[in-house]
Amino acid sequence: MLKLYDYELSGNCYKVRLLLSFLAIPYEQEMIDFYPGKQHKSPEFRQINPLGQLPVIDDNGLVLRDAQALLVYLASKYDESGKWYPRDNPDLLGQISQWLAFADAITGTASAARLHDALFYAHIDVVKARAAAHELFRTLDEHLFFAEEGGQDWICPGDHPTIADIACFPYIILSEEGGIARIDYPAIRRWCDRFKRIPGFVVMSGVFPAGPAADDRAKVAVPGQ
Repeated sequence: MLKLYDYELSGNCYKVRLLLSFLAIPYEQEMIDFYPGKQHKSPEFRQINPLGQLPVIDDNGLVLRDAQALLVYLASKYDESGKWYPRDNPDLLGQISQWLAFADAITGTASAARLHDALFYAHIDVVKARAAAHELFRTLDEHLFFAEEGGQDWICPGDHPTIADIACFPYIILSEEGGIARIDYPAIRRWCDRFKRIPGFVVMSGVFPAGPAADDRAKVAVPGQ
């Protein structure tokens, strides 16, 4: 069975858990004490990943690291529909790849600010990290706005989300924990709500399920009427 070396509070680990859930892939979790134990930096764990980073998977002896790489691998191997990572569509693959790189930039900014605030990582320039995250959020918000204008719900063209959406989602939805408010990004907020409604969506600490859809709210009876 596939094994995931995991940490509950890691947004990068959450990306992998999301795709595993969306694809209904059974797996074994091995929880790593990232903080305060720093187990990921231990000699034992470095035998698994010399870089001392999470997440890592062991798929029947094939050991792979890096969240974005794991999304590509898992979708390529286990998604029979081919919708999460459409291998036969070079144009779409190119767009997905550029948004995976964008997700790495979000990790380096919004996630860094979250580490500063939650774990008191004083070596991080949090002001610079927040400013850079806001630049990225403005770029994505504008992209999503024009996508919506064209009838598109997701980051990349098509009627189905891709691993680009999974890669970007965690550290955006957790951004408030790093002092990065999403109030000025309405298209991002709508996209986050749509993402939470994907069948198989799972939560993590600090991430909540979607509220009632607009149609559902309209059906709620008002007391006394």
